[in-house]
Amino acid sequence: MLLAWHIRQAQEAEAAREAWQTEGHVFTMENGRALDPSYVTRLFQKLCERAGDQLPRMTFHGLRHCAASLMLASGADIAVVSKLLGHSSIAITADVYGRLIGTVASDAVNGAANLITRTVLAPEGVRA
Repeated sequence: MLLAWHIRQAQEAEAAREAWQTEGHVFTMENGRALDPSYVTRLFQKLCERAGDQLPRMTFHGLRHCAASLMLASGADIAVVSKLLGHSSIAITADVYGRLIGTVASDAVNGAANLITRTVLAPEGVRA
């Protein structure tokens, strides 16, 4: 879908020629300029209202936290999540989402422990 969108943008840029002001953003206004953050927030609110009870109530910025939380809960490496969020260091990600990391670490340890086959060593002739 992103490739199709990129092709469409290239066609729009070609048609607009000098009026197109690209800054390399994926989603832009009709002239290629970056979307205004307040416009995106208002659009998100309208879409949420249309969806009604099908979506949980959250802010546009809340989507970022939701995505990061889901990635960490699924076992994604914190360095990968940090990079996707654009944090300058893993420490920032750990500070914001540290409460989730403990749960994820615990689940990872328990999952690994469940993979280990436990054998009971018993003296000869004694059934374990």
